[in-house]
Amino acid sequence: MKLTIPTWLTLLRILMIPLLVLVFYLPFGWTNFASAAVFGLAAITDWLDGWIARRYHQSSAFGAFLDPVADKLMVAVALFLIVQSHPTPWMAFWAAVIVGREIAVSALREWMAELGQRATVRVAAVGKIKTAVQMIALLCLLYSVTPETPPRQTPWLGEPIFHIGDWLLAVAALLTLWSGLQYLRAAWPALKENERKAVDTSAPDVRISPPPRE
Repeated sequence: MKLTIPTWLTLLRILMIPLLVLVFYLPFGWTNFASAAVFGLAAITDWLDGWIARRYHQSSAFGAFLDPVADKLMVAVALFLIVQSHPTPWMAFWAAVIVGREIAVSALREWMAELGQRATVRVAAVGKIKTAVQMIALLCLLYSVTPETPPRQTPWLGEPIFHIGDWLLAVAALLTLWSGLQYLRAAWPALKENERKAVDTSAPDVRISPPPRE
């Protein structure tokens, strides 16, 4: 199997996950900036590998499988770090919504692929907006939270960066629910049709025999 440049970038993004965890827990004052930088670099590679794949026609089946896996792993680990450092009910709730939606949509895509209708649940515009809002929120939160101290209140545009990240994470979670419902709505006709066929196939073939002749 030949690895393309986009696939190498995706593998690099996966290798950044343990680096993010390591940097986040280092006992230095600059670790918040370093954590946000690692996550931001991973987000850039996510955009870059897609652009290179489209621009230079370097798409591959392995890359198409690995890219969303790398994205979901990076987002999930970042959310776990943030919730562990700032364990409020709302922060945990928004994180659970985002991670739960990713699991549900991944399962839906796998099911639709088995039906041969994976294109039915392709990424919609609201999903791309959700991703952008989510990345900005996580950048703000990783910059603001630390394992040992309360969230930093560094201002940005007149508001603490932590509050901006907190609000944007809530917006991203709501957009996550919306896009998840859109995926389900697009796949629902195929799911209903497959369920109907399954019921028809499993129905017993009942035949009425004619009465015996006397």
